[in-house]
Amino acid sequence: MSDRIAIVVNLGEAQAGLDRLASALDDMTPIMRDIGEYMIEATRERFRTGTGPDGGVWPAKSATTIAAYLARGDRADPRPLIGPSGQLSQLIAAQVVNGGRGVEIGSSRIYAGVMQFGARRGAFGQTRRGAPIPWGDIPARPFLGASEDDLVKIGEIISEGLASADGA
Repeated sequence: MSDRIAIVVNLGEAQAGLDRLASALDDMTPIMRDIGEYMIEATRERFRTGTGPDGGVWPAKSATTIAAYLARGDRADPRPLIGPSGQLSQLIAAQVVNGGRGVEIGSSRIYAGVMQFGARRGAFGQTRRGAPIPWGDIPARPFLGASEDDLVKIGEIISEGLASADGA
């Protein structure tokens, strides 16, 4: 009798599945692209509901802001972050980064950071006429970020992507 035990595992088809999974882990670009598409829609939904990723309701537009829009002849939508052009809510983009290992969501609008984080009156200096920029306090209205529901959905997207790569 021998005091040795040998276990032989023939991976066969399992090895092919592991190879596909390893390949998917090497290039997560398709999964990151799917996450980006989901987050664009989730971010646009925040504009429709007026809520941040944390579920907090955005502060309403001030009467002064609405009056300024009307004085310029612009449309004065009372919803927070919906300006006359509507560009901030429509120009949300996603970009796969880090060689397919991450995704960034954002806006190219120059004022996006102020809308996300807020700004105090005069935080950016003055106009040539001495008026403060911005002319009043702008409350933070976070629109970028992931909610708890978003994190669950992102987990599902990753799981589905890996399962698809594994042929399951």
